[in-house]
Amino acid sequence: MTYHVPRGGLPPQTALTTGGAGRARFTEAYAVIPARTQSDITASYLPGWDGMRMWVLARPLTGFAETFSWYVAEVSPGGGTEEGEPTEGTESVLFVVDGTLQLEADGDRYELEPGSYAFLPPLADWSLRNSGEATATFHWIRKRYEQVEGLFEPDVLVTHERDVTPIEMPGTDGAWSTTRFVEIDDLRHDMHVNIVNFQPGGAIPFPETHVMEHGLYVLEGKAVYLLNTDWVEVEAGDFMWLRAFCPQACYAGGPGPFRYLLYKDVNRHAHLGLGSP
Repeated sequence: MTYHVPRGGLPPQTALTTGGAGRARFTEAYAVIPARTQSDITASYLPGWDGMRMWVLARPLTGFAETFSWYVAEVSPGGGTEEGEPTEGTESVLFVVDGTLQLEADGDRYELEPGSYAFLPPLADWSLRNSGEATATFHWIRKRYEQVEGLFEPDVLVTHERDVTPIEMPGTDGAWSTTRFVEIDDLRHDMHVNIVNFQPGGAIPFPETHVMEHGLYVLEGKAVYLLNTDWVEVEAGDFMWLRAFCPQACYAGGPGPFRYLLYKDVNRHAHLGLGSP
């Protein structure tokens, strides 16, 4: 299991604008934010944190992400926060790609390492600290939780990719599989954050067109991805946003696996008016 880790910095003055970060695209149906754009000058900071910087890859915005925000955050040794989520009613997923972090959630303590996954429901009281001697990096995906009468909020869930068996997609002989951290029929959850895995030559063999909005961060490898009507090359560290109903497919280019962290909104009625399902 390999996870891309952004390192910041800046491209040299000799770099071509059309290479690297020059692959960036922003359209009505999708966006591509290349790995090279995660540089020093695009980093952001948050109050309530120390020794932390982050790259904001998606946030609710007209004509862009509607249901979620996505950060990639670095935390220096000893850095962190005592109040993880300041906005009431917000759920989070943390996925660690480098270093070690100590998570405290509702009185329990967890040691996180590369490949660790943590789901934190809106009612959870949590804090996060870098407990190691090197910089730690993690993905932080946030969504406003949609309450449903008769369904309790999900519990805190902390696990690791190695402890979750990928599910092979039918008829693919393992060329395409999904690592699902939450059961798809657990209706308490209104978002899924999975890892999608392709072996070299594996493919999504039809243009998926569906109601779920997507965020995708390439953890490993490269592929050619169909986004609406465009075939786009993507590689480790690239982020993609796909609007609901944006057609999508891909071919994994090899020579190694192609894997990405995937967000989607699930298990709720379509909203028919402002604030109403």
